[in-house]
Amino acid sequence: MKNQYMSYEESLNFLYKMEKQHPNLIDIIKIGTTYEGRDIVLAKISNNVASADEKPAMLFTGSIHAREWVGHELALKFIEYVADNQNIDPQLEKNLNEATIYMVPCLNPDGYEYSRKHFSFWRKNRRKNHDGTIGVDLNRNFSIGFVKQSNTSSNVYGGEEPFSEAETRAIKEFVDAHDNITIALDYHSQGNVFFPAHKFTHEAEVDGTDMNALCANMNDEFAKVTGRKYGIHRGKPPAHLISGSGREYYYSKGIIAVVVEVGTKNIPDYMKSMSGSIHENIPALKHVFSEVVNYSEAAPKRVDEFTIEQRDANSVTLAWKYEARDDIFFELYRSTKDKDACNERTQIGIAGENRFTDTDLESSTNYHYTIRAVNKNTGYKSPFAPVVKVRTGLEDDEFFKLIFANKSGTGYVGEHTQEQNRSHFGLNSLFVGINKSKGICDAVMSFDFSSIPENAIIKSARFYIYPMNRVAAKIEKFGEWNLSLLEPESFSEVTDFNEIENAKAKGVIGRAIKSSQLTQGIWNFWEFSSHECELLQEEIANKKAVFRLDGPKTLPEGEDSQMMQFDIGYGKYGGGIHYRPILDIKYTLKEEKIKLPAQTLSTISIDAVEEGLKSGFDENGHRVYSYLDFDLSQLPDPQNTMITKCALRIRNKNSFKKKSDVRFYVELVELDEVGTYDDIRNREKIEYIGYEVAESDLTGKECQYFNFDTLSKKVLDAMHQEGKTLKLVIKPTSALGIKKRITEWDLDAELAVKYIEKRRTALPTVENLKISKENKMIKLTWDKVNDEALNGYYVVRNSFHTPRHFMDGVKIYGGKDSYTYDNFASFDKEKYYAVFTYDDVPNFSEPASVKYNPLEKY
Repeated sequence: MKNQYMSYEESLNFLYKMEKQHPNLIDIIKIGTTYEGRDIVLAKISNNVASADEKPAMLFTGSIHAREWVGHELALKFIEYVADNQNIDPQLEKNLNEATIYMVPCLNPDGYEYSRKHFSFWRKNRRKNHDGTIGVDLNRNFSIGFVKQSNTSSNVYGGEEPFSEAETRAIKEFVDAHDNITIALDYHSQGNVFFPAHKFTHEAEVDGTDMNALCANMNDEFAKVTGRKYGIHRGKPPAHLISGSGREYYYSKGIIAVVVEVGTKNIPDYMKSMSGSIHENIPALKHVFSEVVNYSEAAPKRVDEFTIEQRDANSVTLAWKYEARDDIFFELYRSTKDKDACNERTQIGIAGENRFTDTDLESSTNYHYTIRAVNKNTGYKSPFAPVVKVRTGLEDDEFFKLIFANKSGTGYVGEHTQEQNRSHFGLNSLFVGINKSKGICDAVMSFDFSSIPENAIIKSARFYIYPMNRVAAKIEKFGEWNLSLLEPESFSEVTDFNEIENAKAKGVIGRAIKSSQLTQGIWNFWEFSSHECELLQEEIANKKAVFRLDGPKTLPEGEDSQMMQFDIGYGKYGGGIHYRPILDIKYTLKEEKIKLPAQTLSTISIDAVEEGLKSGFDENGHRVYSYLDFDLSQLPDPQNTMITKCALRIRNKNSFKKKSDVRFYVELVELDEVGTYDDIRNREKIEYIGYEVAESDLTGKECQYFNFDTLSKKVLDAMHQEGKTLKLVIKPTSALGIKKRITEWDLDAELAVKYIEKRRTALPTVENLKISKENKMIKLTWDKVNDEALNGYYVVRNSFHTPRHFMDGVKIYGGKDSYTYDNFASFDKEKYYAVFTYDDVPNFSEPASVKYNPLEKY
């Protein structure tokens, strides 16, 4: 296997050969010398390479860890690809004219060769330490967050001081001297995950979307080649993230920096796994190279104050600030998925003005939006605006619940950890799959359904869970992870492995997640089908639902782990409230019915207005109209009632056997009064009710039903709220000049209305929202809202603008207390908070908002 990978000497020979063959494209330079005397080399790649340093550039570093050979091998294959395709691929040719690639295939030559020849899993370099031990972890030897350690034998020993090693000094000096670098990729293995850089604040950064989008767009390139998907994970509180890494140093210089962890093993089978990893990463690297110029000074500036202007059940209007320029337009992107790509697949439109309305959306659905400015003349694009997350509104008949897994009923059970299984509940992580020490492991997640009405009808549901680590899933293309809704009678104890493993499933939910799609740091979700929603609905009567998440049950010979780790949101190492497993349910209620009799029934002809209900044409061919009205005060209180369906039911008393084209329309009208024939002729028609009925249809049906469409129903709903009377006119039409054709209608005409009980209006906004500091945390307090309908308060933090609605930021708190703490907030970073009240629909109030200013004293 090792012979399939190039040695360091072979790679140097290859690089100098490529330089000789392509002198205008490739320049190989030495940037340093290792402890053992090897050259550390960098390849400059650009058309007219002599001017490479004058162009924006992408930095690639590989194999800083000795045993992680993929970076070295990929770099060599990518250089070969660029050389072979520079005059074939027009996009690549354009990028080579405008930008530069700096590639360090191997930043740890000594360690790499030791790994090849002596000890495959060696990680550090080969410098002798002061106490005689060997090696420093080069990716802990940079200055940002450097931590000095005493254990020199540790695999993560970072050296005596930052940049104590020749390798890190070499790359530091090169980066410091090249401020044209805009994007840096540091290639590692293993994990199939991207790690974008961060500033150790655990709060959103303005360029966080740029890094996530860059990674997600690379994922789309992977999908075209292997179907694989990598995770995207910046890290989350309160976990202590790595210290002294190259990624953070590059980021501190203003460079978009990402670690790419490739594959599921440090040194995989070349033909079976490594070749696929290389093939999928070459087009991904080409995409990153195309973005280099978009983060240079030549690119347009980022869009400011991108936010939600308004939303309803089926549309979202977005607004932003940008200087008026004829040479700029805007590309907008939308997805229902977390950390999705921002490319042609997700682009939903372009705009010339600073406003855009996205229509035809699903109700009560989470959407993620971002935007970038584009220069019409150069084609260069700005960095992305921070993602805005919004949830569309509810339809009139809808409610939703976001139910978090409860602590005591959520954990994992292991085949070989029977005595400890009880302690796995309510703490830290869910381990799902199989390994040698724990055996088979299943996750159990329990949800309290007591807040869902017994007459609820579930319309849709999604189950969300946050994957926090996939490193222990070591086998490519092996196994799948399934979510099952358990039959409650088939087990009695959620902490017992045998009971959970053998519990009967009511149904397997959605589609399985295959190992190639396991992602760290990207919310996974399972979508319920209509049948699965019915199964879930059955659990409302039990007041709870219990799910099992399981993975592979066996391991191939010679393998030791295929285990995935998910966050539970509880415990010392859990991510907190917004990382708990979530059941997102949209539901309606069983409809109530009421029938309203008409209170006025009149026939209006050119000669008179009289009682009864007739319509058609008189002996002179003049129209005869029918008029009906209904007293809507007979309906329940409009503030707690939503009309869901409505129809006029009417029956004819006579019919005609003659062939004709007489048809009858029902019109919803606005009339002050019906006094004369002219009042009807000059009526203000609001909308037709249902479809017209032909005279020939009246012979075969006992009753005619005119169904209210959406607009008619909205008008009816408004009339109900305003205490108005519903007024309808039956109008005859004919193109043949019909005379003496009068249809008489039965006087039992009625309005059939279906409705549900639902609170219509939001609660008041909280008052006296204040910020203080307490116990090294930011504390928010507000006055209690005294209203029986109050279900709680919802607190959101946004790093960039005032939250416009409850999904517009990071959830900090949900509950009935009139205070909360932001456990992970930085005192040094400006931010905005909003507090919303909500009822059981839930309707959310207008936000009460406050800005945290780090310069103020609280």
